[in-house]
Amino acid sequence: MEKKKIAILGSTGSIGTQALEVIEEHSDKFQVEVLTANKNAELLIEQAIKFKPNVVVIVDESRFDEVSEKLWEHDIKTFTGEAALAQVVEMDDINMVLTALVGYAGLLPTIHAIKAKKSIALANKETLVVAGELITKLATENGVVILPVDSEHGAIFQCLTGEVQNKIEKIYLTASGGPFRGKKKEDLQNTTKEQALKHPNWDMGAKITIDSATLMNKGLEVIEAKWLFNLKPDQIDVIVHPQSIIHSVVQFEDGSMKAQMGLPDMKHPIQYALSFPYRFTSKSPRFNFMVYPELTFEQPDTDTFLNLSLAYLALEKGGNTACVLNAANEIAVEAFLNDKIKFLEIAEINKRSMEEMEFIKTPTYEDYVSTDAETRKFASSLI
Repeated sequence: MEKKKIAILGSTGSIGTQALEVIEEHSDKFQVEVLTANKNAELLIEQAIKFKPNVVVIVDESRFDEVSEKLWEHDIKTFTGEAALAQVVEMDDINMVLTALVGYAGLLPTIHAIKAKKSIALANKETLVVAGELITKLATENGVVILPVDSEHGAIFQCLTGEVQNKIEKIYLTASGGPFRGKKKEDLQNTTKEQALKHPNWDMGAKITIDSATLMNKGLEVIEAKWLFNLKPDQIDVIVHPQSIIHSVVQFEDGSMKAQMGLPDMKHPIQYALSFPYRFTSKSPRFNFMVYPELTFEQPDTDTFLNLSLAYLALEKGGNTACVLNAANEIAVEAFLNDKIKFLEIAEINKRSMEEMEFIKTPTYEDYVSTDAETRKFASSLI
């Protein structure tokens, strides 16, 4: 196969850096065409010099001169700003866009990439949470495949390969339970961000780690799964699996179940999305059954971890509700990380925002933009 030319949006984050490790291991199969970062100019420069992309984008305009000057002698073109981030994915040489941006920022570049008929490796779940109906419709109209990078959705995708003619009865998204599994509300009143950032199984960025601690990450994955696999809310179950070995399960109409298993390592789903439909060799450690003699499962506690219930509510209500939930959550998580609110207040702000913001049954892209902006303003007023 010819080298696949990849654009990595968010190359300095957790997913982006691991994707570059995968690409380096398979340099005969992949070529980096575009790298982008929000503010981390130092790491972006280091990555660009090593992987020699055609173009880099530093979104923070105050860092443009620094990046441009360092990369000029390497003949790497540098651009800046949110508009450049959305436009760069349209380059003719790109075969695939890995959207590894955090939060709402991933929506517009993904729309541009789909319209340019690029294959999408989606690690930015918020794109489908905010505008799932719009994104899936655009993908169908443009003949674009969206390959999930989340370990859970990547697991479902792998279980469905070869099963196109068979209907899904139910899927089970597994959750580790995060650092506070088994805790009750009274135990979490004075939780610190340092405690919340200690995830037991996965090494992730700060925002997604807090989302995992509140179970919001799993809630967002429930909404994403609806759009990726064309499911109804009652076809999606969440089950707590502390060992994080079974990444998710598909149950078919005959009662048969398929699960995808492996050690908790994000490089596996990243590589599978980049290489699909092929499987390439990997140097990652192998699972040993003797090290895990027991795999256990529990029901999630949606009373203590209200965000998961809010996600199901947003899914049932539809319209712009999930956009409201996502925007409020991004504001609340940032406030918690900056010591402005308590841990349990994250879900409270999300709930209030869902109750107060205007409901739009059939939103346009412009409606999503205004909903996001208005919700952020409202959520900020609660802090």
